[in-house]
Amino acid sequence: MRALGFSVCAVALAVVFLNCSSVFAGDIVHQDDVAPKRPGCDNNFVLVKVPTWIDGKEEMEFVGVGARFGQTLESKEKRANQTRLALADPPDCCSTPKSKLAGEVILVHRGNCSFTTKANVAEAAGASAVLIINNQKELFKMVCEANETDVRINIPTVMLPVDAGQSLEANMRNKSVVTVQLYSPQRPLVDIAEVFLWLMAVGTILCASYWSAWTAREAAIELDKLLKDGSDEYLNLEASSPRGVVDINTTSAILFVVVASCFLVMLYKLMSYWFIEVLVVLFCIGGIEGLQTCLVALLSCFRWFEHAAESSIKVPFLGAVSYLTLAVSPFCIAFSVVWAVYRRVSFAWIGQDILGIALIITVLQIIRVPNLKVGTVLLSCAFLYDIFWVFISKWWFHESVMIVVARGDRSGEDGIPMLLKIPRMFDPWGGYSIIGFGDIILPGLLVAFSLRYDWLSKKNLREGYFVWAMLAYGLGLLITYVALNLMDGHGQPALLYIVPFTLGTFLTLGKQRGDLEHLWTRGEPERLCPHIQLQQTESYSYY
Repeated sequence: MRALGFSVCAVALAVVFLNCSSVFAGDIVHQDDVAPKRPGCDNNFVLVKVPTWIDGKEEMEFVGVGARFGQTLESKEKRANQTRLALADPPDCCSTPKSKLAGEVILVHRGNCSFTTKANVAEAAGASAVLIINNQKELFKMVCEANETDVRINIPTVMLPVDAGQSLEANMRNKSVVTVQLYSPQRPLVDIAEVFLWLMAVGTILCASYWSAWTAREAAIELDKLLKDGSDEYLNLEASSPRGVVDINTTSAILFVVVASCFLVMLYKLMSYWFIEVLVVLFCIGGIEGLQTCLVALLSCFRWFEHAAESSIKVPFLGAVSYLTLAVSPFCIAFSVVWAVYRRVSFAWIGQDILGIALIITVLQIIRVPNLKVGTVLLSCAFLYDIFWVFISKWWFHESVMIVVARGDRSGEDGIPMLLKIPRMFDPWGGYSIIGFGDIILPGLLVAFSLRYDWLSKKNLREGYFVWAMLAYGLGLLITYVALNLMDGHGQPALLYIVPFTLGTFLTLGKQRGDLEHLWTRGEPERLCPHIQLQQTESYSYY
């Protein structure tokens, strides 16, 4: 069952791992490349909360974005005034309104003139603030025109998405009294969710590396026994990988990233509700396999389950399956199905993270990097892949393909499931801190390789590479969070920071210690053939 399950998730999900490997936080505001700063037009872009009251009853709360120009907003809700909303007449507010305002917030349609013109006209008419309705669901950063040299606007200007503006306008045309409040609470520099997400990523790689190294050491011990016995089975076992393990090569490493790029474009073009449903099914298949594999391995460590783990029964289409696997499979299937059904509830992220971590550990246990050469090629390609699809793709697609796919735009869902996520606990804007599977799996392959090499080469922690690789990954991930906060919450390609730290540390240490050539080609200690070892043994006995 393990072979069948992994064959399914390897084909269906291995590509998907990379497709969300670079996004930590989705952009609410779309970037505007033309944003010249000058006196009177040098505000920072901030998100704005717009709670609304209809006929005195509190209703929806919308999110807008403040302009580069105009007065800045209060950061505390208790200091923000509750003000009546008025419709602009004409709707675009490009000319003087037909009636004077008495401190109301004016609701304006986008288009026909510049944003600063609308704000100046509204201020002259007596408005206390301007709400501009965008012509699409996304928000747009309002900037000054290139030819505007003297901008003096003393009221705040905020843009709302089209659906929010239409809702407010509909209520006002129904003769309802609509009042709003405008304020912009500040985000904390560090949210506790980021700390827990960092621990989850580092802990997952740590567990997977020790499991992979332990399996490799057990296989090496078995080979050494056969070598000492002079058994002919040694030659067959040495030529093959350990049971259930797949060693990737340079060609497959390059092909992996190429196929991932093709799949990412397909996700971007076909992103819809039904496509997300397909991804959920694939994630559940991989999650069932991962959870089952981890539970069986964990329970096998207890003597009460040893017999069930070693005894097997033949199952049609699956072959020999242990009794322990059959026992835990119903639980894994039920867990995955329950998560899929209730994945939209507030606490569903817990189930998603459990399935995701189990799947990542299983992949890192089964797929291995045989040497540093393959690891370098794989991470280098992934490094370029991340940069291209987060940043450079904007030139062709006018938006970041990676970020759009990870957020699940145009799908009606809150992002794709191939992510570890934790809700931001002290962020007034809510949302999730997220990390893609690829940001854990790809560097995790190299970190797991380092521990296998240390154990097989009998190196202690100080002389080995694992501790340094693990520290490099943790530091690279930490720098990603710093960059994320410095970039005002825009999605960041994590591998842009993780790969140089992890791979650079490994290559530098290997060069300094004189192990680079061996790490680059073989990646494990050499073993003498049985007949050579026998000759050496006889020679030592003679002397």
